[in-house]
Amino acid sequence: MQGTELLNSQNQQVILRGVNRSGSEYACIQGWGFFDGPADAASVQAIANWKINAVRIPLNEDCWLSINGAPAAYSGTAYQQAIVNFVTLLNQHGIYAILELHWSAPGTFPAINQAPMPDRDHSVTFWQQVATTFKGDTAALFDLFNEPFPDGNGNSVNGWQCWRDGTTSSPGSCSNTTYYDNSGHGTNYQVAGMQELVTAIRAVGAPNVILLSGLQYSNTLSSWLTYKPGDPQNNLAASWHVYPVGNPCNNTSCYNSEVAPVIASVPLVATEVGESVDGSVCSVTNTNIVLNWLEAHHTGFLAWTWDTWGTSCGDLSLILDYSGTPKSPNGTNYQAFLASVVG
Repeated sequence: MQGTELLNSQNQQVILRGVNRSGSEYACIQGWGFFDGPADAASVQAIANWKINAVRIPLNEDCWLSINGAPAAYSGTAYQQAIVNFVTLLNQHGIYAILELHWSAPGTFPAINQAPMPDRDHSVTFWQQVATTFKGDTAALFDLFNEPFPDGNGNSVNGWQCWRDGTTSSPGSCSNTTYYDNSGHGTNYQVAGMQELVTAIRAVGAPNVILLSGLQYSNTLSSWLTYKPGDPQNNLAASWHVYPVGNPCNNTSCYNSEVAPVIASVPLVATEVGESVDGSVCSVTNTNIVLNWLEAHHTGFLAWTWDTWGTSCGDLSLILDYSGTPKSPNGTNYQAFLASVVG
């Protein structure tokens, strides 16, 4: 990384244009696999055929650490090796891998959905181990936490302090951060802030680029620069999620006022891009506004998601099969957009 640019080993600027590959955050904890669909060479070649150079891989804290009832067949060493093998395949096809903590949970709660923030019980150890595993691979980037939503999902001083510093001796910042399981049982917990996770990664000698999402499910970056953690490697970038139908920052006015200043200071990757937060809108109009805005700012983006979840028009999946047949309208639109901008 140099200034506002991500660089490759030849010191050339890299703009990441890719997809998310959902499945490795839920299949393991549900006990039926490592991925949702194939993760072999043929499936990776299909991704590369779209002129994609980045794939984001969601991870499950409990499966990586083999805790809290994660099925033995799909956790611990077996899960870790499956992820390593997939990253190796991606790299062999010229594709960067973005590893991100997607599902986590404090204490003895199983990681079966999204938490508002990383937990001090397990997330620090998780990132120490992931960083140790991939510190020799500079084509692997670390996206520390999928979608933070502390302090009741508000864009508040308490929320940003919790985001950076976690649970500290001073009251307030993380007091409204509660994890709920699927039965509605909840617990307040000790939050690991972004500074704590950055420090843990650097302590094991990992120089990799670290991506940091903002608040309100990664859509709000208004105070990202103010609360940016310190990094001895000076290798931090911003991660942004944008689904214009449903997100608070959902138009070019907001992109110009909140996102552009971050792009002017550090590299930014829109690690999730889609039309709507729930896939209910059968359109690509707003998606194309976002993609064109990002392209004009020489900023990377990854669409959600390279999975075969359904064939309905508004479904969030991009493909009909793992040979890469695009699904209309979002898959056909994204494939065509990539073809138009990638030389």
